[in-house]
Amino acid sequence: MKDVLGQAISDYHHRQPKGKLWVNNKYGPREEMPVKVYFREADDMPELEWIALQKCRGRILDIGAGAGSHALFLQKMKHDVTALEISPKSASVMQARGVRKIIQKDFFSFEEQPSSEGTASSSAQETPLPAGFDTLLLLMNGIGLAATLVGLRKFLQYARRLLRPGGQLLFDSSDIAYLYRRKKRPADHYYGEIQYQYEYDRQQSDWFSWLFIDKTTLTSIAATEGWSIEIIFEDGHDQYLAKCELFSKI
Repeated sequence: MKDVLGQAISDYHHRQPKGKLWVNNKYGPREEMPVKVYFREADDMPELEWIALQKCRGRILDIGAGAGSHALFLQKMKHDVTALEISPKSASVMQARGVRKIIQKDFFSFEEQPSSEGTASSSAQETPLPAGFDTLLLLMNGIGLAATLVGLRKFLQYARRLLRPGGQLLFDSSDIAYLYRRKKRPADHYYGEIQYQYEYDRQQSDWFSWLFIDKTTLTSIAATEGWSIEIIFEDGHDQYLAKCELFSKI
């Protein structure tokens, strides 16, 4: 798959942008995604992200870390944070920006192997660490990587394997029912399963599904997978921050 988003992030970091980053969709006109958003400083982060970062504790895995802004903030706060990112170009940018622990891999193929030695990858310093995290963090609607409701169940099952006892999952999402106020919701899939495509410098990524999930559906699915849900912040614009913890018994 073409690393279109990673290329845009890399070009921006090296001060060589080649036009705008566009996000194509199948529900309306394409939208610009300002690449500078991935590089924002702490003062530019919205309240939802501030709250999430303050809730982080213990060993933290920043999933879908992008250009590393959240990981860098957590590092400055003296947290033990590892950035997980599928894009090799984004992982290289994080390394250049000073993120100390980076693993360039897909979430669903990520397995920790206990080790005290770092190993170099082609794009970043990959550092295996003692297994188990206290916080799994996904911001900027990072939970969207689950892609579908079925994928969300798979994500929650996989996340269980990465958390230490008493660990937590923190992520934000949105209820996008507002997109269907004037038209019918799709009949063949959940309305929050959206098809997207990145476009940058005359390159296009493959189409991919990204999940936006309403709170009621999230709570129901999480419960059947053994997780409790607490909505700890809502921004008044259909976006919310959730904290998920495992039930003591399933």
